[in-house]
This record gives sequence, C-alpha cells and structure tokens, in this order.
Amino acid sequence: MIWLEQFDFARLVIFTLVLSRVSGLMLVAPLFGSSDIPTNVRAFLAAAAALLVMPTQWNVSLAQPHNLVDLGLLVSTELMVGLFLSVGLLVLFSGVQLGGQIIAQMSGMTLATVFSPGFAASVPLLSQFFYLSTMSFFLIFGGHRAVLVGLMDTFTTVPLGTFTLSRDVVDSLVILFAESFHLGLRVAAPSMAALLLSTLVTGLISRALPQLNILALGFGINAMMTMAILAVSLGSVAWVFHNYTERALERMFDTLAVPPDVWLPWVGG
Repeated sequence: MIWLEQFDFARLVIFTLVLSRVSGLMLVAPLFGSSDIPTNVRAFLAAAAALLVMPTQWNVSLAQPHNLVDLGLLVSTELMVGLFLSVGLLVLFSGVQLGGQIIAQMSGMTLATVFSPGFAASVPLLSQFFYLSTMSFFLIFGGHRAVLVGLMDTFTTVPLGTFTLSRDVVDSLVILFAESFHLGLRVAAPSMAALLLSTLVTGLISRALPQLNILALGFGINAMMTMAILAVSLGSVAWVFHNYTERALERMFDTLAVPPDVWLPWVGG
C-alpha cells in the first residue's frame, strides 16, 4: 500500500472539481447534453476536456475538504457553473420550440407530433423542425465553440471553489427566460400574421359560399400558408436566433466575468 501513501489526493480533488464543472455543461445543454449522444460518449468528452484543463490547475490553492460533506459541497458548487450555462442555452432553444408550437396551434397541425430527444417529450412537428434548424444555425455560426472557450476561461475568472449562487446569477436566468419568450414570439410572428389573414379570408369565403365545406378548405389553406411563410421567413429566423444567442452568451459570460474578447471571436457574424 506504499503507492496509496504516495498518491496526491489534492490533485485528485482538483480533477474531480474540474470534471464536475465540465460535466454540468454535458448534462442538459442542447447539443452537448442531447440524449441522441450516448451517455458513455458524453462522459468521455467531459473527461477529455477535464484532462485538457488540468495542467492549468495544478498549482491552484484550494482548501482541502475534510470529509465527504465538504467534498460534496465543492462538487455541487462547480456543477452549478456548468449548469448555469446549460440552462441558459436550454431556455433559449425552448423559446424557439415555443414559436413552433404557437404556429402549430394556429395552423391546426398539433396532431402531427414527434418525440424530441433534446427535451425528452413529444412536441409538434413544427417545434422539432425549428429546434433542429436553430441547432444547425448554432453550429454554423460557432456557438458551440464560443460556449466551450468561455467555459474554459471560467477557470481563470471563477477559480475552483469560489463560485456562489449570487443574485446576479438568478437575475441573469430570469432575463434569459423573458428573452426566450420574446424570441418565440418573434419566430412565430410572420406565420401568426399570415394565418390571421388566412382565417379572415376563409371566414369571408364561408359567408359568400356557405355550401362549401369550410373546415376542410380552411385546413388546406392554413397548411399551404404555413409552409409558404416558413420557406420565406426561415432566413430571418436564423438572423434573429443569432442575435439572441449572442446576447444570451454575453449575459451569461458577463455574469461569470468572462470578457467578450475571449468568446466573441468564435461566434460568426
């Protein structure tokens, strides 16, 4: 058991804390924490990222935990850093799904549902379409790179064992929830306006030609109108989503004291 006496438990604690902070991002964040990715793959990615960060943390002065309770508190604290970023991104993508659900409700397409692995629930087809589309936009403009770079820099701005659940963190999450709802409304606004106009036209037709089966006719008109507006407005959805994502990342990283010049160059315009 000589090797056990020579083992450096201080470095093991540091590695555990680094792994906890990285794992917080891999748990629930869109793309990183998606259930489409096997659990063992996500665990491997978290461990690999922790090993990359470890050389920069060897000389960190950290109060050693005296028991499992102290260690659990330290691990929970580090886990909250990654979860803060994860929840912020998850809320943003939830707003996009909300926009798709609003469109599905107004167009009568709520019966077409699919299972969304990202949210582990059945959602309307249009919600899943917007979720996958914005996920593609997120990858294209480099949001995943900005999140990883910003998370790595938090080890400098927020040293291990120093993070606290302050009022600034709670306020940032509240603002992100509000902006997520606003994003959903902006995503759905073009289709909402077109469907409202379609409903008015269908109502006028039903008054002029009462012998028509207006329910069947209206459903077809709404479906065609929805598809046409989506084809036209998808580019604007990408632009709006990019702006909201950049603002959300800026708010989250500002709360963690990460300067914009660290993560902003990784976000494409």
